[in-house]
Amino acid sequence: MNRSMNSTGKPRILIVDDEPHIQEMLSRNFRFDGYDVMTAGNGMEALEILSKNRVEVVISDIRMPVMDGIELLKTIRKEYQMVQVIIITGYVTMTNLLDALRHGAQTCIFKPMDDLKELEQAVANSIRHLKHWQKKLLELKSMQPQE
Repeated sequence: MNRSMNSTGKPRILIVDDEPHIQEMLSRNFRFDGYDVMTAGNGMEALEILSKNRVEVVISDIRMPVMDGIELLKTIRKEYQMVQVIIITGYVTMTNLLDALRHGAQTCIFKPMDDLKELEQAVANSIRHLKHWQKKLLELKSMQPQE
């Protein structure tokens, strides 16, 4: 089985947002685009899902109860280094943007998202980036050790 995919063969996205209508809109859009989609209402729920499921891309809001998106991003960077993280936020501040950048988010996209093209492109770029590094890892494994 290709380790970049889950059992359905589709890349899996985890959408983390405390607003159910955002979860539903993004879930519907990305399922239509051919992704396997899971959702969580905050960072703690997301970590529970990540502990039990292979996920390629996390799309996370910043401001959420229990655990916010920046704390989630920090934890993902420590525990799930191959997971790509895209931050979405309606609270556009220099601090939020710099925190997302500093802690390794792929990008930050501002709400409201009337047009999902930027987010769709960010997900596609994240999947491409991940596949590139998975290919490099496979190449490395296939090399014979030099003596």
